[in-house]
Amino acid sequence: MAAGRDTTGPEAVTTGAAGDGTTGRGPTVPEPVMSEAVAGVLTITLDRPPANAVDVATSHALYEAFARLENDTSLRVGIVTGHGDRFFCAGWDLKAAAAGEAVDADHGPGGFAGLTELHGRTKPVIAAVNGLAAGGGFELVLAADLVVAAEHAEFSLPEATLGIIPDAGGVLRLPRRLPRPVAVELLLTGRKLGAREALGLGLINEVVPGAEVMSAAQALAARIVRSAPLAVAAILEVLDATEAESVTAGYETLRSGRLPGYAAMLTSQDAAEGPAAFAERRAPVWMGR
Repeated sequence: MAAGRDTTGPEAVTTGAAGDGTTGRGPTVPEPVMSEAVAGVLTITLDRPPANAVDVATSHALYEAFARLENDTSLRVGIVTGHGDRFFCAGWDLKAAAAGEAVDADHGPGGFAGLTELHGRTKPVIAAVNGLAAGGGFELVLAADLVVAAEHAEFSLPEATLGIIPDAGGVLRLPRRLPRPVAVELLLTGRKLGAREALGLGLINEVVPGAEVMSAAQALAARIVRSAPLAVAAILEVLDATEAESVTAGYETLRSGRLPGYAAMLTSQDAAEGPAAFAERRAPVWMGR
C-alpha cells in the first residue's frame, strides 16, 4: 500500500490503512485501521466501533499496516491497539458472518487480523490491550511478541460456545504459553482471563492502569529501539526457528547456516560497534548493517 510518509521527528502522519492520504481529519467513510509512525515506532490502531471486531476487509487492512512495519527500514517496532477503553478487539465480526462471510474466508497473507499467520517477521510487535480481547482478538494478542495490558483488560476464547474453534492460532499458541490444563480449560469453556491472572501466568509482560497502557507500550518500544536492529531481527529469527526444538536441536539449527538474519548479524558493522561503544563509554550508533 501507499502508506504515506513516515515521520522520525516529533510530528507524526496518521494514515488510513488503504493509504488514501487522509490525516487526522479523516475521510467520509472512516478507515477501520489507522497507523502513526513516530521515532521508529508504528502504532496501529483498530477502530471499528462498537467492539473493534474484524471482518475480511479489516484483516487485509491490518496486514497492510504490519507489512508496512516489516518493509519500511525506518520503522523498528510495532504497537497494535484498539480504539477506546472497552474493547481491544472482539474477534471475528459475527454480523459479517451472519451476512454471509464464510468462516474459512480468505483473510489475506497475514491470516486473521493480519498478524496471526505472518511468519518470519524481523520486527517485534507489542499488543497494547486496552480492554476486552475475545476470540480472534485474543489470537491477535497471542501472535504479538510482547503484551502490555490495562488493569481492566480480559482475554477469552469463546469459540467452542459458538460451535467453532479458535483456529487463528488460539488452539495452537495458547497451550504453548500456559500450563496445559489452564489452556484446555480456557479453550473448552471460554472462561475470561483477567489481566492480573494473565500476568501471574506469564502470558503478558505488564499490567497498568487503563490510562497508562499506551505510554507503557511506547516506553517498552523505545527500549527496544535502543537495541541493535540486526540483533533484534536475529533474535526473532532464532526464536521462530527453534522454539519447538530441544536445546540440542536448537544449537544444531543455530549453527546450520540456515538462518540468514543470524549470519548477517554476526558479520555486521553493528556487531563491532556495540563492543567499541561500550569500551569507549558512549552510546552506540546503530547502522543496521
